[in-house]
Amino acid sequence: MTPPPPFGIYVHWPYCAAKCPYCDFNSHVARTLPDADVMARAYGRELAHMRTLSGDETVTSVFFGGGTPSLMDPGIVADVLSAISALWRVSEHPEITLEANPTSVETEKLASFRRAGVNRLSIGVQSLIENDLVRLGRLHSVRDALDAVAAARQHFDRVSFDMIYARMGQTPGQWADELARALALSPDHLSLYQLTIEPGTPFFDLQSAGKLTLPGEDSARAALEVSEALCAEHGLNAYEISNFARPGEECAHNLTYWRYHDYAGVGPGAHGRLTIEGAKTALALERQPDRWLRQVNANGHGLTARDALTPAQQCDEFVLMGLRLREGISRARLRRVTRCALDGSVLEELAGAGLVDVSRDGDRVAVTRAGRPVLNAIIAKLTGAAVSSD
Repeated sequence: MTPPPPFGIYVHWPYCAAKCPYCDFNSHVARTLPDADVMARAYGRELAHMRTLSGDETVTSVFFGGGTPSLMDPGIVADVLSAISALWRVSEHPEITLEANPTSVETEKLASFRRAGVNRLSIGVQSLIENDLVRLGRLHSVRDALDAVAAARQHFDRVSFDMIYARMGQTPGQWADELARALALSPDHLSLYQLTIEPGTPFFDLQSAGKLTLPGEDSARAALEVSEALCAEHGLNAYEISNFARPGEECAHNLTYWRYHDYAGVGPGAHGRLTIEGAKTALALERQPDRWLRQVNANGHGLTARDALTPAQQCDEFVLMGLRLREGISRARLRRVTRCALDGSVLEELAGAGLVDVSRDGDRVAVTRAGRPVLNAIIAKLTGAAVSSD
């Protein structure tokens, strides 16, 4: 029997204890958190609406992101998972991930999250250098981070943590030393992100004023090469440009995104991609938590956008997401899903330059090591020359 295609549900918790100066996510600092029962009922109502749009799918993963989901009352998590089980079929072994910060307060709640149904934890460690944690606006210490990873392993079989590289004043050699310390913790999954400056953040203002300087492009590229080499030595494969895992420990939920399968999003500012009446549809929800809650209470959902995507838009998304993966994309599936095809002459040009690999049967296209630093340019060239396959 053919297993159902992956189908994920993303649950956005918008609240944080503090706003990091590099963060442009939809996160909000609140003096007091909303009532747990009120939030659980709102999530439940919005999930019910998404079920009317998605149809009868089998949920393979749920991801609680934010914001800082570990600030949630674990009862909200339990209620959300119960609502999902009542609305959809759920696969036999679903992946249920929750993002957590390693403060002592949040670490104390890990056992409760496990009882609520979470089976995978993603911890925002970000750095193992004390001063850099302060500069990044983090509220935890290195000791907190190490304790959180150890505590997480007591309750969860699957634990991942995030790190940020190419930070202010950091050399590739310093990053190598820090990453080696992280790898000594024997992680099964690591997410390693280059620090980028986004408009609208305090770091953007500091950079614009000449008060913040990041390592140059060559240094950042060298740090990425360090990441790939050290992780490979420890048995973690770079299955996506920023994610490294032991075989079988890849994040199933994120693979749903990258492989361009459907997913529903609930909560303030969440997004979704659902196939509605045969058309891949982009969904967006109200970003402001208070307005989202009022809209859900009034209408049963916080939708602010519901747009059927054109074949060209689907092609752009399919290629943009899929080429981040080491496995690349299938040209046959691209044609089947988006009704678009890649231009053969452009593929030949990129392959000749050593930037992409094309499988022997001509179906699978993947970016090479040489191509990864110019991934955005490759995607733009491929999508710009894509044609309709109808």
